[in-house]
Amino acid sequence: MIRKIVNLTLIMVLTALVAACSGRNDGEELEYVETTVEELYNLGVDYLQEGRYSDAFVQFDEVERQHPYSVWARRAMLMSSFSHYQQNEYDEAILAANRFISLHPGHRDAAYAYYLIAVSYYEQIRDVGRDQRITERALATLTEVVRRFPNSEYARDARLKIDLTRDHLAGKEMEIGRWYQNRHELNAAINRFRLVITDYQTTAHVPEALHRLVESYLSLGLTEEATATAAVLGYNYPGDRWYSDSYRLLRRQDLEPEVRENSWISRVWNPLNRVF
Repeated sequence: MIRKIVNLTLIMVLTALVAACSGRNDGEELEYVETTVEELYNLGVDYLQEGRYSDAFVQFDEVERQHPYSVWARRAMLMSSFSHYQQNEYDEAILAANRFISLHPGHRDAAYAYYLIAVSYYEQIRDVGRDQRITERALATLTEVVRRFPNSEYARDARLKIDLTRDHLAGKEMEIGRWYQNRHELNAAINRFRLVITDYQTTAHVPEALHRLVESYLSLGLTEEATATAAVLGYNYPGDRWYSDSYRLLRRQDLEPEVRENSWISRVWNPLNRVF
């Protein structure tokens, strides 16, 4: 299960900005009468810190409704997004963050808005047995955070999540490839395993993908491709169990792993030069 990331930096900063402002009576309920912006905003921050997220985003929305042209309205818009996120209302969080970006693209907190969108997609990632469109959106938005704000704290966290997201997508390709392989639709299986090797080279699924290619090539009688793929597997993962399995398959047919420069895999990943 993916753990929710709670970034309280923004809360602490914005709370500090209103620490000297006038307070409010405990237990005060939202009334649709004009209230000072400081009181409205303070109450929203209080609700947020108390974990009353539904009350918080209603309060922050009221800041914007009553005082749409104030500096507080910009902050409240982002805090509303964060409150929805904390409530696991990801669509609403994304909508509010996107609205903040569209209205205030150059704001200093735009990086956080992009990050909220990315983690809102990221935390909706499902197991590899389901449709992966959300995973693809998570990857795209996390990558956008890194591209736009490469030196920010959000980019550092996004890079870690990108690795996990890519591993998830590679796992989906492996699942589909194994499904085709079990149905003896080997060309379709090979295409999936090749995709893992070419597009998800840094993931943990590469050794198995290489082994599955060896299996599939041997089943099709493509011994040169099988031995070339096994050579790449053995060079880069010599102690891996997948290489041991591939080596046993080759020996049953009196074959050995062999580098072949004319093989596609030797061009993509040359074990002598270790291209990737």
